[in-house]
Amino acid sequence: MNEALGAQIIDINMGCPAKKVCGKACGSALLKDEPLVAQLLEAVVRAVSVPVTLKIRTGWSPGSRNGAQIARIAESAGIQALAVHGRTREDFYTGDAEYETIREIKSLIRIPVFANGDIDSPEKARSVLDFTRADGVMLGRAAHGAPWIFRSVNSWLTTQKSIADLSRSEVRGIILSHLASLYAFYGEDTGVRFARKHLGWYFASMPDSTNTRASLMAEATTASQFAATREHLDRWVADESDGAPEVTASQVA
Repeated sequence: MNEALGAQIIDINMGCPAKKVCGKACGSALLKDEPLVAQLLEAVVRAVSVPVTLKIRTGWSPGSRNGAQIARIAESAGIQALAVHGRTREDFYTGDAEYETIREIKSLIRIPVFANGDIDSPEKARSVLDFTRADGVMLGRAAHGAPWIFRSVNSWLTTQKSIADLSRSEVRGIILSHLASLYAFYGEDTGVRFARKHLGWYFASMPDSTNTRASLMAEATTASQFAATREHLDRWVADESDGAPEVTASQVA
């Protein structure tokens, strides 16, 4: 069905650690059942003509870190690329991601491997790539409220040079464009609710963050939420031209 709707790839998520997901034997809970993983992957690969990719964690628990076995199963099933988060399901997002398992997986299979977990800067991306020898990195939480991080990472990885911070005006344009896209995609009721978490991330490091975010969370319609956001951002941009202390785009995360 997704291929018929125009999907260019099918990505299977066996990395989600959420209780409500794992409780239904989905997400990273599947890592506990290797025969079922093989069955599912083979069935999906057979069902579509577009590439099928997979995301996993390193295992269900530190005592059951079977990411390497799952990686072999994935390659044998016809998976075209594999993303690996450097934690087990039991780790959730606590502690530090470990990259040894990702390096082991990369040494065992021929398909592209993407390293994921705690990659929050261009320098960290470079060090993880160097250590794991992965084909690329995947960023998740680091992009919350700072989707421009990808331009910084890509610039560093390709040119070894840092890229200039976005101006406040450019950040304003990105945020307002993002809001408009959310509203268009999700509609009125879901759009205003879904936008709240993104606004919370965007405004987390801006001046008077607590009061600003509280006021934006209280807006009940997309029109009022957008207008309030634009008003706050307009003041923020004006403060820059008035010589107020700078808050760089990289800090708005």
